[in-house]
Formats: sequence, C-alpha cells, structure tokens
Amino acid sequence: QVQLLVESGGGSVQAGGSLRLSCAATNAHIYSNNCMAWFRQTPGKELEGFAALYTGGGSTYYDDSVKGRFTIAQDNAKNTLYLQMDSLKPDDTAMYYCAADLPPRQCHETWRSHRTYNYWGQGTQVTVSS
Repeated sequence: QVQLLVESGGGSVQAGGSLRLSCAATNAHIYSNNCMAWFRQTPGKELEGFAALYTGGGSTYYDDSVKGRFTIAQDNAKNTLYLQMDSLKPDDTAMYYCAADLPPRQCHETWRSHRTYNYWGQGTQVTVSS
C-alpha cells in the first residue's frame, strides 16, 4: 500500500524545549485544498486530535491543550504540513500522527475526531522529559 502521508521530526527533548514535525504528502491530491490534522496517542488512550489546517485557505484549528504552544503550518511548494511545538511538557509525550481524507474537503466541526480521516502517516514518537 502506498503511504500517502510521511511524518518526520520526532525525538526526545527536555521540558520547555521545542520540536518541529513534518508531514509530507506523497500525492498532491491529498494535500491540495484539504483539511489535514495532527493527532497524538499514548498507550491505552484514544487518538487525540489537537490541530488542523485547511490547505486551501490556511485556516487553522487548535485544541485548548496546545493553543499558544503549538503552531500548525503549510508549505504548498513541498506539499508538506508542519507542526512547530514549543514550551513542550512531559504530558505532550506521545506518538504523533498526521491525517487526511479523500476527497479533499474543508475542515468541519468534526476535525478533531479520528473517524473523520482515512489516511494516516506512520507516526513519529515525541518524548518530553522533566
């Protein structure tokens, strides 16, 4: 199966530090004019949607848990979604995934639900130590 979304950029950092995640779309169709989102998951818990961006216009959406610390951004020339994570906390430790769906669509009120998306990256681990 072709991987349409490929994440990179995870790692280990101390509390207060920063990391930038990337999500490269290998197919322009899934990237253009589409709602793309970031999720995270810790063992035994459900996927948590916390940020989304509509690549057609740049509208962004954030969960309160990351607002002011995380920034979701796009690079249309590279068909890539980014997540800049600043002021990281140990509670941010998780496996991080980007997600999208086809056909392309705007972000709706369901953007934070994992059921909204059928295409997922392979995940990248973020570990924040205190």
